[in-house]
Formats: sequence, C-alpha cells, structure tokens
Amino acid sequence: MGNYKDNKMQQLADKGNGNHAYIEDISEAQKVLVKEFGGTIFTIAKDVKLQIEFNPAKVRGYRLIGYENRLLNKEDFNDDKKDAGELGAGHTATALYEIIPVGVESEFLAKVDDLKYQKGALKVDNASKEFCTIKLRYKKPEGNISQLIEQPVLDSSIDIEKTSDNFRWSAAVAEFGMVLRQSEFKGNATYEHCKQLAQSAKGKDNNGYRREFIEMIDVMQSIDYPQSVRKE
Repeated sequence: MGNYKDNKMQQLADKGNGNHAYIEDISEAQKVLVKEFGGTIFTIAKDVKLQIEFNPAKVRGYRLIGYENRLLNKEDFNDDKKDAGELGAGHTATALYEIIPVGVESEFLAKVDDLKYQKGALKVDNASKEFCTIKLRYKKPEGNISQLIEQPVLDSSIDIEKTSDNFRWSAAVAEFGMVLRQSEFKGNATYEHCKQLAQSAKGKDNNGYRREFIEMIDVMQSIDYPQSVRKE
C-alpha cells in the first residue's frame, strides 16, 4: 500500500463532497473513469440522509452493518445545516440491518435498568402490520431546504433463496466484510458460505465485477488457513 491510506482519502472526499477511487489496472480505470464517471460528476441530490424507525412490536433489537463513520445523531436528521452525502446520477446506496425479532434472545442485547422517573411500559401498536418506516431527506443540487420522503414497510417474511440477486449479493459482501475483520457479530459466517451466496447471486455480470469478488473470496480463503480449518 505504500503511503496510501484509504481512510484519509475518504475523509478528504467527504469534506469536499467528492469521491475517491484506487486505480490499480486498466479494468479499474475503465470502471471508474468511463462507466461510473457520469454518476461521479452529475449530482442529483445533496445532503441525503436516511432514518429508519422500527416497530417495537416486531423488532427487539437492530444493528446497522457498516457506515460507522457516517452515522448521525437523531436530531441531525431534520437539521438542514448538518452536512451529509451526495447522490450522483445512476448511483444507488444499500444499507443492511441485522434484526433481532421480538421473542428472540441474544447475547448482544444490552441490559438496561428500569427507568426511575418513568413508570410503566411505553404503548406499542401490536395490531400494526408495519415492520418499519423509512424516512429520506435530500436537497436539490441547487437548493438549501430539504425535502422529506416517508414510506412504511409491511412485515413479510421471504426465504433468502427467493430474494433478488442484488439482495443476496449485498448480504454476501457484508458477510465477507465481517469474516475478513473477524467481527464479533459474524456468528457462523464463513468464506465458504459467503462464496456460495455470492455465486447464487452472480447473475449476468456483464462487466465481470462479481466474478472478481468471488475470486477475491477464494484468495482470502486460501490465505486465512486457520479460519478455513475452523469451519470444518
């Protein structure tokens, strides 16, 4: 890596409302400077913020996977003076949450003492079929006042095999990151399972990006020999 530091480049890009990329070969240059160039140059929304409220009748606990350096305080969501990220033409952003449903015990749920000055439990709408409500705030490229989009999501359970390729692909990438970092939240995740999930979501892969990711999993699996042994 030499003196290249990805975290420093990310900070500079965030402060300047820009983007950064590490180009190591001609295919990466083609991806960054040709295929994704329009989305990098043309901003369609600025200061984009996402806020999710989970229904406590259905969700006991949750965790956002990644985005540790982009978290905002809840009061910052409605504050138009608070800077946030930009969204370029053709860009999409994916946020994955790990959910602990009501009735499921978990070692990661923090123990909280009863409130001293607030008696009784908060009222929960147990009849609602809503799983969560998603709120999105954004400003037009030349605007200074944000606009709000709000959308409730109904509770519906889908087997992972029946989900979209993009969903399974995102899950595979998140699993790879947790195994790579030996995250305390990785549970039973392994490189082998990550590879199987990614292969099931490869799809057409016209540009070969997903194939490259699967090859990366193979490389890490061969390097991380102790982890490969543990999963047997």
